[in-house]
Amino acid sequence: QVLLVESGGGLVQAGGSLRLSCAASGPAFSTYQMGWFRRAPGKEREFVAAIGWKGVNTYYQDSVKGRFAISRDNAKNMVYLQMSSLKPEDTAVYYCARDPRLGAYDYWGQGTQVTVSS
Repeated sequence: QVLLVESGGGLVQAGGSLRLSCAASGPAFSTYQMGWFRRAPGKEREFVAAIGWKGVNTYYQDSVKGRFAISRDNAKNMVYLQMSSLKPEDTAVYYCARDPRLGAYDYWGQGTQVTVSS
């Protein structure tokens, strides 16, 4: 059984920062690429960031480049999303997910709400 649990969401003012965490349970966490996605009100779910299994390769959606940073700690089975310079348009439910093969993302967390006020 693979379980992903996000935390760290909340209400923050524009320009502020939040650090999201995703705790993973299950086998072989360190062998999987992990990603963050978000779904804003009235919008489709969109890709935010991903990180390779060794934590070397990272990928970002254009709108968050330079503001968000994805990282992981395989010893702790954790993946993080550090969000800075937050904007109201970043308001969304954020999900972490496991990617066994080039975007398959077979397991998802329950999501954590991020609300950015202006």
